[in-house]
Amino acid sequence: MADTWLEVPPGSPFPAESLPYGVFSSAPGGAPRVGVAVGAHVLDLAPLLDDTVFGRASLNPFLARGPDAWRATRGLLQDLLGHRSRRDEVARHLIALSDVRLHLPVEVADYVDFYSSLHHAQNLGRMLRPDSEALTPNWRHLPVAYHGRAGTVVVSGTPVVRPRGQRREAGDAGPSLGPSTRLDIEAEVGFVVGVGSEPGRGVAVSAFRDHVFGVVLVNDWSARDIQAWEYVPLGPFLGKSFATSVSAWVLPLEALEAARVPSPRQDPPPLPYLAPGEDWGLDLSLEVALNGDVVARPPFASMYWTPAQQLAHMTVNGAALRTGDLYASGTVSGPAPGQQGSLIELSRNGATPIRLPRSCRTPRLPR
Repeated sequence: MADTWLEVPPGSPFPAESLPYGVFSSAPGGAPRVGVAVGAHVLDLAPLLDDTVFGRASLNPFLARGPDAWRATRGLLQDLLGHRSRRDEVARHLIALSDVRLHLPVEVADYVDFYSSLHHAQNLGRMLRPDSEALTPNWRHLPVAYHGRAGTVVVSGTPVVRPRGQRREAGDAGPSLGPSTRLDIEAEVGFVVGVGSEPGRGVAVSAFRDHVFGVVLVNDWSARDIQAWEYVPLGPFLGKSFATSVSAWVLPLEALEAARVPSPRQDPPPLPYLAPGEDWGLDLSLEVALNGDVVARPPFASMYWTPAQQLAHMTVNGAALRTGDLYASGTVSGPAPGQQGSLIELSRNGATPIRLPRSCRTPRLPR
C-alpha cells in the first residue's frame, strides 16, 4: 500500500499505487477534462498542476508528450498525495467519483485486436473446426490479429444495440438478414499507444515502453452467428465492428511493475524480430460477471504472445503508430474450468447452460 494522507477505502479499485488517468465532467453540461482516480475521488489535474493539457477532452495531448513526461507527472502526483504538508493544496481539487460522468478517455486512432490466448484459440478451433487442427499453421509463429473500427470503440457503460447482419445456421437453405441471436462478450486487456512511430520503420520488442502508455480493460463484443457466416476467407467484419467497450480509466504501465512475470515459453521459438527480450508477461486476474455474478476468472499470465511482441508484429511491415492507437490482447482464457473469457467457451458453444443464481433468473415484479 502506497503511503498517502487520503483515506482510501479497503478493497478500493483505485488504490494510491494505481493512479489511472481518465476523462470526466463534474456538472451537467460541464466540459470534459482529465483526472486521476484515487480511492473514492477524482483528482482534477488541470487546476492542480496548472497545466492546460489536462483541460482537454481526451488524454491524447498528454500521451503525446512521451515517457519522460509520463514519469514526471506520476512522480509529482505521488508526491502530492504522499506528503501531508501538500494536503490543503490538493484537497480542493478532489471530486467524489459519485458526482462525475466518465467519458471515453482516448481519441482512438486505430484499433487492432489480437488472438493471443493459446487456450482460447484451441477452444474455438475445436468447436468451429472439429474436423481440422485446432490451431491454424501460422498461430505459433505470429500474433494473429484483425484490424477493427476505431469509431465504434466506446466507454464502458455505453448502451450497445444488438447488431444486424447476415447469418446462416445449420440446415438453412441460404443466408438471412436479422439481429444477432448469438451475441457474445470477450474479456481482454487493451494497450494504449502514447508516442507514434515513423512510417516504414518497425518498432522493436525492446521499444515497447517508449511507445505504450498504459492498459485498459476491453470487451470485444462479438456476434457469433454473423461472424461464422462472414469470416471465411477474410476474417471478422460486421460480427465485430459494431461496438468495443473499454474501461474509463487507463492504468499506466509503471503501475504494473509488480505484476510483471517472465514471458511465456514459445515453441517453436519465434523469428528474431519477435524474440521476447525483456519480460512482459503480466500476472493479471480478470473477472467476467453476468448480472453481478462472477462466472469466470481468466488469467492474463497464461497469454502466449506478449503485448511487446504484438506491437512489434503490428509494425514490422512499416505501419506507423499514432497517439491514441489501441490494440487488444484477444480473449483471455486459461486452461482450467471457469477461466474462459467468452460465453461461447463457457457454454461450450451453447451445449452447456451457464448457471446463474436463482435470484438472477427470477423476474422481479413491479411494485
